[in-house]
This record gives sequence, C-alpha cells and structure tokens, in this order.
Amino acid sequence: MNKKIVIIKGDGIGPEVVNESVKVLNAIASVFNHSFTYQECLMGAIAIDETGVPLPQETIDACNHADAILFGAIGHPKYDNDPNAKQRPEQGLLALRKALQLYANIRPVSVYNSLKHLSPLKENILQDVDFVIYRELTSGIYFGKKTLADDGSYAIDECLYKKDEIEKIAHLAFKAAQQRSKKLTLVDKANVLETSRLWRKTVIDIAKNYSDVQVDYLFVDNAAMQIITNPKQFDVMLTENMFGDILSDEASVISGSLGMLPSASIGNNLALFEPIHGSYPQATGLNIANPLASILSAAMMLDYFNLFTEANLIRAAVQESLSKNLFTKDLNPTDFIGTTDVGNFIEQYILKLQKSN
Repeated sequence: MNKKIVIIKGDGIGPEVVNESVKVLNAIASVFNHSFTYQECLMGAIAIDETGVPLPQETIDACNHADAILFGAIGHPKYDNDPNAKQRPEQGLLALRKALQLYANIRPVSVYNSLKHLSPLKENILQDVDFVIYRELTSGIYFGKKTLADDGSYAIDECLYKKDEIEKIAHLAFKAAQQRSKKLTLVDKANVLETSRLWRKTVIDIAKNYSDVQVDYLFVDNAAMQIITNPKQFDVMLTENMFGDILSDEASVISGSLGMLPSASIGNNLALFEPIHGSYPQATGLNIANPLASILSAAMMLDYFNLFTEANLIRAAVQESLSKNLFTKDLNPTDFIGTTDVGNFIEQYILKLQKSN
C-alpha cells in the first residue's frame, strides 16, 4: 500500500514525539511492504515565527492532497502569556479543522494494567474501563460569532448547531457502537440549552435506525461525575464540541498519564491523528517526553487505512514496552528511559517480526 502522509510536528515536544511515530511507521512499512511518503508542514507557534500566521495556506494545500495527517502538539508560552497577541498557535489547529471539515474527534479511553497505580481512581473502579468519546469538532461555541463590547463591559460567544452537523457525527458514533458493546450515551444540557435540545431530539430520531444499540442520555454535569465514579458504564460517548473538549480531558486522567492517549479527527475525505497532550514546552529538547500517545495515534491512522494487523502490532509493542517497565519520566520519575529509547524499542519489536520470517 502507498500512502502520502503530511507531518505537522508543531511546537514544544511535538517534533520529538512525532519523530518516534515516523520511526515506527517506517518499521511497519518495512515489515509489511508498504510505502509511506512524508511531507513536513508548519502550523502553530513555529508557523507564526516563520510565516506570520499560525496556519499557512501551503499547509492546507498539502493536507488536501494527502491521505492522512500526523500532528504533534501546538502552543508556546510567549503566546499563552500575552493576552494581547493577535496571532495564537491554537488558531492554526481550529482553522485546519474547519478548512478540512474534520467534524469528529475520537478519543479512546482505556487503562493499562501496568499503569493502574498512576491513576487517581481506585483499582476496583478502573476494572474493565474501555470507552471512546465522539466529540463534534467544527461547530458549537468555539466557532460561533464572538462579540466584545467596545468598553469591555460584556462579551458574547454564540453557540450554533445545525441538524445536519449533529446527524453526521451521530451516525458515525452509532456505527462505532455497533462494532463495540452496542451502547451509546449522549451527553448534553437539554434541561437548559436550546442547542442541547436539538441534539437530543436529533439523536432520538437517529436511534430508530440503530435498534441494536442501547441509548442513554446524561446531562453534562452528571456525566462529569459518572466518568470518575463509574467509568466502566460507558461504551461510546457522543457529545458536542465544548462538552467533549472538557470531558475528554477529564477522562484522560483515568489512564494515569496524558502521554498515553491518542486521538483521531475524522472528516469526509481526510483524517488527522494526534496525541491529546499539549506541547509541554518545559520538556522541549530534554528527551523525556512520552511518545506513546503519538505512536498510538499512528496506530489509529493505520486503522483508518484498514491496516488493522499493522495497527494491532503497534499496540502489542506498546503493551510489551509497558510490561517491561520501559517508562518515560511521566510514568516513573525515578527510573525512566528517554523518548528515543521508547521509540527504538517499539521499532525493534516490529522489525523482529521481519527477521523471524
């Protein structure tokens, strides 16, 4: 199989973790006789520094001619600490999602046995936790009209949803539920928000087409509590943009480290894959960042290419690395190995399959 992949390393530790993912993808290509070609593009703080904008048109054009995008991280303190900055790194990612119509963000949440001790939750609560969050990504309050009074006395952030936007991601989530445990939970605030009432009405109608899927409905505040008190109840969680942003970050702590969780952003004809962690500028260049979330994001990309055997081999390699206590600093502050060491182990695990054949 031949695939063209746009690489957006981004800021902070983004280049370091993406480098390890590319190393792993090259090992997969070698073992399974695939051809992955890469084109590096700019986005984020580095793009502002080099081009004056967080998302150059060249990056959008390259993405539109690619089969998928592998992205690292975005953000830099010099912009975070400047409330008057007109250009911000995060604007690049929001603009890319909109330009490519990446309407669904998918974040799996699971627990590794060797990392249970790092989770803030008790072990009995962690048992059998395995769910995935489907977050609508290109509409809602983040993309609504924004108004700030000239005198600074009030501000407005408009939250707008159209029925077809809800339908698109709802069908995707229902189909995922059919392939999993056949349970879907819609998270909204339908007792207060008109947009949430539209979400609920639309999902109720769509559910009629998926009679094999059990559907539950939770208000977002209750869902936030349930993620902590009884996360194993969830299979597929479906929600709108801002709720999904908050809940998926909350759910990420279940695993014990942000460095473990991958994600995918799916569009009609293209998809972007990235770890959920940020740019972690304090760790830049220190070879201590955890590359596993990025490597697992690459595995999700292989799933997207229907290369399921290859994707599962990466996951098996990750599991093996954890079982051997090959931890980066976030997982074990006193006995750890480097970012590149983790990538090297995953790479060699895959290449050994080639040698054994």
